[in-house]
Amino acid sequence: MSFLVTLPILIPLLLGALSVALWRFRLTQRWLAVAGTGVLTVVSVWLLLEVYQHGILVVHMGDWPGPFGIVLVADLLGAIMTVLGAVSGFAVAIFSLSSLRPQLEKFGYYPLLHLLLAGCSGAFLTGDIFNLYVWVEVLLVASFALLTLGGERSQMEGAIKYVTLNMVSSVILLIAVGLTYGLFGTLNMADLADKFSQVEDTRLVTLISILFMVSFAIKSAAFPFFFWLPASYHTPQVAVSALFAGLLTKVGVYALFRMFTLMFDQDTGYTHQMLLWIAGFTMLTGVLGAAAQFEFRRILSFHIISQIGYMIMGLALYTPLAIVGGVFYIMHHIIVKANLFLVSGAVYRITGSYDLKKIGGVYRSHPWLAILFLVPALSLAGMPPLSGFFAKFIVIRAGVEIESWPIVVVALITGLLTLYSMMKIWAEAFWKKPPEPLEPVRHPGAFWVLYVPIAGMALITLCIGIFAQPIFALAMAAAEQMLDPQVYIDAVLGDRP
Repeated sequence: MSFLVTLPILIPLLLGALSVALWRFRLTQRWLAVAGTGVLTVVSVWLLLEVYQHGILVVHMGDWPGPFGIVLVADLLGAIMTVLGAVSGFAVAIFSLSSLRPQLEKFGYYPLLHLLLAGCSGAFLTGDIFNLYVWVEVLLVASFALLTLGGERSQMEGAIKYVTLNMVSSVILLIAVGLTYGLFGTLNMADLADKFSQVEDTRLVTLISILFMVSFAIKSAAFPFFFWLPASYHTPQVAVSALFAGLLTKVGVYALFRMFTLMFDQDTGYTHQMLLWIAGFTMLTGVLGAAAQFEFRRILSFHIISQIGYMIMGLALYTPLAIVGGVFYIMHHIIVKANLFLVSGAVYRITGSYDLKKIGGVYRSHPWLAILFLVPALSLAGMPPLSGFFAKFIVIRAGVEIESWPIVVVALITGLLTLYSMMKIWAEAFWKKPPEPLEPVRHPGAFWVLYVPIAGMALITLCIGIFAQPIFALAMAAAEQMLDPQVYIDAVLGDRP
């Protein structure tokens, strides 16, 4: 079943090519996106089940044995991320049917959407760090084009900040890749993990690890490199914002988990302690920034930053339970955060604004949307029995077990301030009477279509919370693989001559 590893990359690439070929047939592009991302979701779930039941799947491109050729690897972490990316893409494709202005489709929205999904899948499934760089650049190009779709002034300002910081990150990443190849003669992750474990003087490896850490901390919007995200994520079309919120920063988080469990585990007292400081400050700066905002999407953008801190906290504590919590948190957050942005788009459609001071009354006019907002909002704040409660509980419990009290206190404070932000949105947008007459946004698409992905993502959030035990078991299996690098090494390099 190794061919399954290639499908999450090939399917969106094929869909993108078909969308370009059907450039003038925009209705066909829309339904091709929905059907294609639906197929991608099914294939990704199939891949995850195969990996969970039978172990790591590996494809050596061109039959070149590792570490000499290009290799695709699907372990549990990579397969989980691929499923989450596909689900987010599917939800956004449906939402786009009735949220994207038709005149913007002619600028290549759907081909770019598929290219972004291909870049994410490639990054999650690649087995060497140069191709990780390549796939990150693919999704960077696609995301920059999507960010500027429409050409409004605020979009261009946000895009400049976004691309500038991410290009700096890419340069640092390329320098780290070049140094790694020059010193060790390989870029295969499994081969590097094998070679790093045999290095007697770990200071050189630690230096390289810091370069990778800085590069992916920028892409994750972690402290102190976060300011590009709240300056840009609230500017594009809301469907684009939702996809970015769910996926883009998680590529950076995924890379940190991959590298600092598989390769850079020689000096955890230094590297992971640095990650712990980054996690704490990321949580605080993100949640305080959100508390000060009164624009719907800017609040959500700052909360992307604060929640990234919890994920990095799980990695930094580096205990089995902490890694489980980090993986669980990623699964919860991608669904919840994408859904909150979708809800913000529906509210904008009703009220004509994202400014909380100018809107209100959504609960009275659209009670079901208000209820659907509460599911991801309370989950983000960590209220039981929703997915966010278990995600936060596991990570904080891991901190308590090793008596890492400062980061535990920061995590608890961040959770309380997150609840404050979500209740502020509820009180301003949904509960209070609008201070002035609302001007709904006119759109040819049916409003009920927006409910479909929002309700679907809310249902997934409820299921993760209600059926937390199997999700926990999946996260634990992924953590066990990550904490035993030899399993990954043997799967990729086991057939070396």
